[in-house]
Amino acid sequence: MQEKTPTGSPDPTTDVTQHVGYLIKRAQAALRGAMDKVLRAHGLTVPQYATLELLALHPGMSNSDLARATFVTRQSGNVVLLGLQEAGLITRPATANYGRARPTRLTEEGHRRLAEVQAAVYAIEQRMIEAIPPQRLPALLADLDCLAAALEE
Repeated sequence: MQEKTPTGSPDPTTDVTQHVGYLIKRAQAALRGAMDKVLRAHGLTVPQYATLELLALHPGMSNSDLARATFVTRQSGNVVLLGLQEAGLITRPATANYGRARPTRLTEEGHRRLAEVQAAVYAIEQRMIEAIPPQRLPALLADLDCLAAALEE
């Protein structure tokens, strides 16, 4: 199958596979599939891995903040946290010191498991980056950020 390079704004009555939204979704689906395959071998899901990454950077995040940052609902985020807690990868207090937020932290095992899988996940991102000329990467990142911001307003 020969790939077409998109040029300009697509006509909505023609090939939907050349629309910006379609191409972004195709890239996201490919990324998700590659990550699912790698993470499955380590007993993790993409939301679980994302949660571990975020907690390594920002210990003490609340359930709500983690759900938002990992693109899941609060209910799904709670399921993710329960699974990670049962696996001994995170710890959080049984009750909140104030309000309802229960700060979550990685356990020693959580840090170990994250370190074990990071190289494989980062290799996937590297494969994506190597598919485009290096001088275009900064513009791509800026454009993706602009696209998200345009829809978040």
